[in-house]
Amino acid sequence: MFVVVGATGNVGSTLSSLLAASGSAVTAVSRGRRPIALPDGIRHHRADLERPESLSPALTDAEALYLLVEGAGAHLDMREILRVAAACGVKRIVLQSSQAVVTRPDSPSHAPLHAIEDLVRRSGLGWTILRPGGFASNAFAWADPIRGSRMVSAPFGDVGLPVVDPADIAEVAAAALLDRSHDGRTYELTGPALSTPRERVADLAAALGEPIGFVNQTPDEAREQMLLFMPPPVVEGTLAILGTPTNSEQRISPDVAEVLGRPPRPFAAWATRNIAAFR
Repeated sequence: MFVVVGATGNVGSTLSSLLAASGSAVTAVSRGRRPIALPDGIRHHRADLERPESLSPALTDAEALYLLVEGAGAHLDMREILRVAAACGVKRIVLQSSQAVVTRPDSPSHAPLHAIEDLVRRSGLGWTILRPGGFASNAFAWADPIRGSRMVSAPFGDVGLPVVDPADIAEVAAAALLDRSHDGRTYELTGPALSTPRERVADLAAALGEPIGFVNQTPDEAREQMLLFMPPPVVEGTLAILGTPTNSEQRISPDVAEVLGRPPRPFAAWATRNIAAFR
């Protein structure tokens, strides 16, 4: 049996379905109170990582755990989470971390994830660590302005990053959970090519079949917006990656292709698959 923490997210929902389709027993864990739609055969359990003991009913006799922490996980007692997992019989953990753990090692916004990675490696459990770059699904932030005015405002319009499709992350996670040959591996997950915000808006316009305008925000304008829903360290870390990416952050990783035997999906494919959200 596999347990997926963060089962309502862009990665976790797809991962739960993939595991269930493989014939595996799956428990999907989320902390929200709203009802969630899950494929037949997937058990749902409400738990909060801030209360590790609340995970016990879901983890008992589980073979492996997919662990996604909110934010960078600074607010969590990861030692206790790992202790509870081991006590319940969990043998392996697949941790969703971040590329920035290695590309921005001194960034306050991602230092907690670095510590979590270290704890998982030293836990005595089997482990696989996934380090995705920027998500294609971050474009959902543009859904309201596209629906309302066919216009997008974003900073650093011509700076490219190899954004990754969450479906590819989910497929790599499923492979790591189902096949122990991935134990002890760390995978960096990116898309197949650099993509700028302006190009991503053009991909959405093509999928929509209508033009979408683009306004290049100043960093200060973007910062003001982001501070409405992100803590300051995360805002600064995000703006640094978006505006002045390192060579490592613009590198196209071979890991998705290595694990899945096919190239990663381009942003245009994500846009076509999700265009209903922008109509």
